[in-house]
Amino acid sequence: MDVVAASLSITEERSKIIDFSDKYYQTGASLAVAAGSSIISTPKSLAGHKIGVQSGSVHQSYALKHFKASSIKEYQTQDEANQDLFSGRIDATLADALVLEDFLKSSEGALCCSSAGLVAHDEALLGKGIGFGLRKGNDDLKSTLNTAIDAIRTNGTYDSITKKYFEFNIYGE
Repeated sequence: MDVVAASLSITEERSKIIDFSDKYYQTGASLAVAAGSSIISTPKSLAGHKIGVQSGSVHQSYALKHFKASSIKEYQTQDEANQDLFSGRIDATLADALVLEDFLKSSEGALCCSSAGLVAHDEALLGKGIGFGLRKGNDDLKSTLNTAIDAIRTNGTYDSITKKYFEFNIYGE
């Protein structure tokens, strides 16, 4: 395997193990709650509530650091957390904004839940964006990927494609 393209957040911790291309998008971390909930995406509002996160994710790290007055429940997959939100077993779930947007637009998500918005960005935990993961030292491939990312951003291809699928600036500007 030469490249990992799996929505990898570019973090300092991960950069110790693998190299990253330049970012190709950055969406932020979002909170989904039960429809009609008064919870907003702040530590104060979430105090005393149960928050579901995917185990081993940057969102788990974020929740453990920023939502200390909340009960954090770990799940193997985000779909499991979404199911528990749907079922009322948790009060909120924290995940990538794109992942939660897809869930909230689904028939199941639309029945139960709504967005409580983005949480405050913490670059140390959430990273500098999403990049391609590469083996350490594969500088030629890294350069090729960075050149391609820059080229499609410069010539308008990136904007043209992303406007078809997203209602916001997916690059994070």
